[in-house]
This record gives sequence, structure tokens and C-alpha cells, in this order.
Amino acid sequence: MNRLSHATALAIMAGAIVVLFIINLLVGSVRIPVADVFHILCGNEGVRPSWQFIVMQSRLPAAITAMLCGSALAVSGLMLQTAFRNPLAGPSVFGISSGASLGVALVMLSPLSVVGGTLSALAAAFVGAMLVMAIIMLFALRVRNSVMLLIVGIMIGFIVNAVVSLLNFFATEEGVKSYVVWGMGNFGGVSLSQVPLFATLTLSGLVGAILLTKPLNALLLGERYAENLGVNVVRLRNWLILITGLLTAVATAYCGPIAFIGLAVPHIVRLVIRTDNHRTLLPATILMGSVVALACNVLCFLPGERGVIPLNVVTPIIGAPVIIYVILKNFK
Repeated sequence: MNRLSHATALAIMAGAIVVLFIINLLVGSVRIPVADVFHILCGNEGVRPSWQFIVMQSRLPAAITAMLCGSALAVSGLMLQTAFRNPLAGPSVFGISSGASLGVALVMLSPLSVVGGTLSALAAAFVGAMLVMAIIMLFALRVRNSVMLLIVGIMIGFIVNAVVSLLNFFATEEGVKSYVVWGMGNFGGVSLSQVPLFATLTLSGLVGAILLTKPLNALLLGERYAENLGVNVVRLRNWLILITGLLTAVATAYCGPIAFIGLAVPHIVRLVIRTDNHRTLLPATILMGSVVALACNVLCFLPGERGVIPLNVVTPIIGAPVIIYVILKNFK
């Protein structure tokens, strides 16, 4: 596609975000008239207090969280796929999400839970994600085959999940229930008062990723070529560890281990804009991540007032067919 086509695609994605964001505010387990929703958003009085609470304290934070979380996971997946030159790389496949989950499990299920709180879970998730990411990078220095490296990541994920299962075995019934519910994924766990911190951390990671656009493009051509262009590959990998760990940890700590968004969205974007240039690919991935996450959040609400299904029930339905297509395309 030419530049005009890329610009058009980006504009369509931005428009889809606006439309889906509005739908997220209108759809829920409680039916609220459209006019009343807009009255509440405009700060007008005379609307039921319960409706005001639902829109301002539940639907609005959930929509903002979905938009930012989808972008964070999608960008993490794109950077990992570029760094490891593997189309199946992603936060969940490489065990990075599992590392973040282990950190949260240590806070929720172990004696460390006495310190509790969102900040403790966030810090623990960040340490867990960074630790797994660093281990993967160490193996990458020895294992050059991308498929073997992928298998190493999956094995690390199994080990981490085994530790989490052990923590669940010795935890209290209440702790296990809380962790299981958290593990199903949910964009509604971020309150309006928590949104500023969540948004600040996520946007910081996204800005950091955008600043790596040029070296990521050089890395597509190989490490030696990147070094000849003046790119410090070791420093680039360190920044990748930091940014990917931050984005994955923040998303996982606040929303749970969400599957497939980080793995599938970069491929959806490549199918739409048909380019590997990160100057276009990275912004498009940010936008598409928001689109997919907002769409998944809407699909979680059952028709009528039948309730809400877990997020990780919806994301595989969208992401798995994309990954199957990519596998068939690359290994036929």
C-alpha cells in the first residue's frame, strides 16, 4: 500500500476506537437509555444516582482500561516478534505474562499478601515479567533457532505456572477464589481513581516503544546490519526488556493474564496495512490493540441482562483463528 492507503487505514482504526468506546459506555448488564448516558457524561443532574455510578465508576474506567491495555499488549507482542524474528512470539507464549502472574500470585496467595494493594501487585508483576524476559534474553544468546527459543519460552511458562499451582494448593479458599477470578481477565477491575496511574505507566511504555521505531526497523535486517548502522544491539535489547516488562506487568497486574491480544494483533495489522516498517506498523498496532480490546469488552456482555462472561473466553475466539492462519501461511 502507498502512504495514502496507510493513512486511510490509520484513520479507520481511530474512527473504530471512537465508535467502540461509545458502545462500551452504552452497553452493560444494566440497561441505561442512550440520552441519559450522554447526560451523565456531560455532568447534567437529574439522572438516577445508580446510573451515574455505573457509567462514571464502572463503564468509563473499563473502556479507558481496555483501550490502553489492548495497546500495551499489542505493542509488547510486536516488539517481541521483531526482536526474536519469530511470528509466534508474544507475552503469553514466551511466559512473560506467566511471570507477571507469578508476581501477583505471591502477593495474593502467600504470606506477602499482608502488604496487599494494587501497588504491591504491580511491583510484583513487574519483577516477575522482567525476570522471565531476562531469562529469555539469556537463552537467546545461546539458542539461535527461533522455534527452539519459542519452546524454551513455553517451558519457562510451564515452570512458572507450576509454582503458581503450588501457591494455590497451600493458599486459603478466599485467596484461591480471588486469584482464579483475577486470572479470567477483566477490564473492569480498574477504578476511576486508579486510571491516572494506570494510564501514566502505560503511556510511558508506549512512548518508549515509539522511540525505538528506528532501531527496530534496523533490527529487521539482522543484528550485524543493525550494528553497522550504529545501533547498539545490547542496549536495544535492554530497553526491550524494560519496556516489554513494564507494559506486560501493568496490563497483567490490573487486568489479569489476557491471552492472544499481544500475539494476534500485530499479525492482524500486517494483514491490513501490509508493511513491516515500524513507522507505520507501530502506530497501527497501538490503534488496533485498542480496537480489539474494546470489541472484546463489548462481547463479554451477554444479551439483555444475563451477566458478563470472562474476558479470556472471548479473546481466543478472535485471536486463535488469526494465529492458525499465520502458522499455515508460514509453514505450508
